[in-house]
Amino acid sequence: MSSATIIRNGRVIDPANKRDEIADLLIVDGKVAPVSQLSTLNTQPDEIDARNLIVCPGLIDMHVHLREPGFGHKETIESGARAAAAGGFTTVVCMPNTSPVADNPSTIAWIKDRAAAVACVNVLPAGAISKNLAGEELAPIGSLAQAGVVAITDDGHCVQNHEVMRRALEYARMVGVPVLDHCQDYNLVGNGVVHEGSWSILLGLPGWPASGEEAIVMRNILLAELCDHHIHCQHLSTAGSVRLLREARARGVKISGEACPHHIALTDEAIQNFDTNYKMNPPLRSQTDVDALLEGIADGTLSILCSDHAPHADFEKEVEFDAAPFGIVGLETELGLFLDLLVHKLRKIDIVRLIEMYTDEPARLLKIDAGALSIGATADVTVIDPDLEWTVRVDKFESASRNSPFDGWKLKGRAVRTIVGGKTVWKL
Repeated sequence: MSSATIIRNGRVIDPANKRDEIADLLIVDGKVAPVSQLSTLNTQPDEIDARNLIVCPGLIDMHVHLREPGFGHKETIESGARAAAAGGFTTVVCMPNTSPVADNPSTIAWIKDRAAAVACVNVLPAGAISKNLAGEELAPIGSLAQAGVVAITDDGHCVQNHEVMRRALEYARMVGVPVLDHCQDYNLVGNGVVHEGSWSILLGLPGWPASGEEAIVMRNILLAELCDHHIHCQHLSTAGSVRLLREARARGVKISGEACPHHIALTDEAIQNFDTNYKMNPPLRSQTDVDALLEGIADGTLSILCSDHAPHADFEKEVEFDAAPFGIVGLETELGLFLDLLVHKLRKIDIVRLIEMYTDEPARLLKIDAGALSIGATADVTVIDPDLEWTVRVDKFESASRNSPFDGWKLKGRAVRTIVGGKTVWKL
């Protein structure tokens, strides 16, 4: 007996297939099926009423820290996957800065096995660029690709040696995986913990200059051109980074960038109370940088949205600002923040483009079979109420950690149902 679900009267937005219409979506045995198949079904389908709701391909977040193995007190693959589902995400890419580091096939196999056993969404591992994220010796990139990584990155760290980075690109090109890079020049950044500007001076906190990001973005543009292989710059935060990326993309360089919600929702003014929930890497920047990021999203320079979901336990954040770890949780708030700011308030992009930046764009970059509602595709579906007004409550999070600066924020728009492989894994 086959299982079937029909989602009725939703606004189906499927950017990969250029669809935007009020329609029904039929799911049979975990796959998207033609609605005409309804008459031949041997079973009565479950019905979901999606009137006034958006039905789109399952959202993809390609920048998430699930902390396992090694840091289960911050997050586990199981709790992180639940947080993803609650945020409307059906696929996440987990970063390799675990313990042990995901720089070898056996750790990748462990992550995949663990995810298969406990995760309610699709968890795709990224492998490290360098052994132990030390930036000195390449990880076995060919073996990592065979083990099933969708990308390589030293996220949380940045390869400082340009020759090592060049060789990583050449190997990645051979095996066909994109390179994701956390852009941070250690010499320029030094011990900086907040944006270098008037607030860092006023508060007496070590500054993290914008050029500390831009120098590596520039390096990546040169290497992407030299090696003719794609580099994706993670969590960009400065006006200069956007400008460099815009110019390089116009020349046809294989380079792209992503934006996180905290870098457009907040400025460095937010750090004035020394609240460590506002400490992230890269740091919150100036209003000029925020405006440039918004323009970069509007004109397509920044093509992907993601969270950089970085959970930390309360006791780790409850220390002096200098000593606290960088990072905030984001899976459960990012869609609401982006809908509220980019679509409703600032009107920088429409909802179709927002969905494209969460589905088709990351799926094409990572070369994964996701992000579309094509007939026969796995039925990963997100149902969104674009007008639902809600309040962020960190004590209600599915994530194991609570380190968010957005507690109490009132937002407009959120996912109301997350479907993975035809099964509802979360609903409001």
